Amino acid sequence: MVHWFGNMINLIWIFLAAAILNFAAGTAYSANSFSETQKKEIETLIQSYILKNPEIITQAFKVLQTREREAEEKRTKVTLVSLRSRLFEDLSSPVGGNLNGDITVIEFFDYRCGVCKRIHPIVEKLIKTDQNIRRIYKEWPILGADSVIAARAALASHRQGGYTAFHNAMMEARARLNRHSIMAIARRVGLDTERLTRDMDSPEIKGILKRNSALAEALKLTGTPSFVIEDTLLFGGHDLATMKSLVHKARAKKN
Repeated sequence: MVHWFGNMINLIWIFLAAAILNFAAGTAYSANSFSETQKKEIETLIQSYILKNPEIITQAFKVLQTREREAEEKRTKVTLVSLRSRLFEDLSSPVGGNLNGDITVIEFFDYRCGVCKRIHPIVEKLIKTDQNIRRIYKEWPILGADSVIAARAALASHRQGGYTAFHNAMMEARARLNRHSIMAIARRVGLDTERLTRDMDSPEIKGILKRNSALAEALKLTGTPSFVIEDTLLFGGHDLATMKSLVHKARAKKN
């Protein structure tokens, strides 16, 4: 907040100082361009101007917001490009939808995340209504030990070819997820729970979760669910229309 306020004041100061001193257009200036005496005179003029025209604060705030948003979007695109192979080509990540789809949707999720469960039907509908989406599942257990158990079990189920059914069943479960309930769900969807227990403790699965966590950190994700839709980051739960719109925009960029 302090950083933002300081940026806004500097923006106002520089803008008004340049205007007050009537400098030539197109020349770059900063607060360091003025002597101490000039600064004091300008500060007095600025204070008077702002009191008479308080709307300048709102205008400066909007300009600053726009600049910071554009800068963040540029940083995000650069980050996504640098991480593309790790995001889109990690063969250890379960993949659904159309394996040869022209648009890839990646979801970072936690089975104990209430928002993830709430939007699960929305994501499912997105994939079912658009037959050209490739879906990548990124297990990111951030809500405690039971979340880690659920994620490890899900990745272990992938070795039995039962990932999608197990994933959907855990997302749809309303009972508290713990080792007992997770194994009950695994049995219900036809998994070999003895093999599941062995596999979920393997170094490979621990490595997948470690890589997913490193990706989330590099992307500066703040929680689950979070999505990567080609070159766009989407945080939190959204409606079907929003997700379809982002897929449409991503597809338009490719055509």
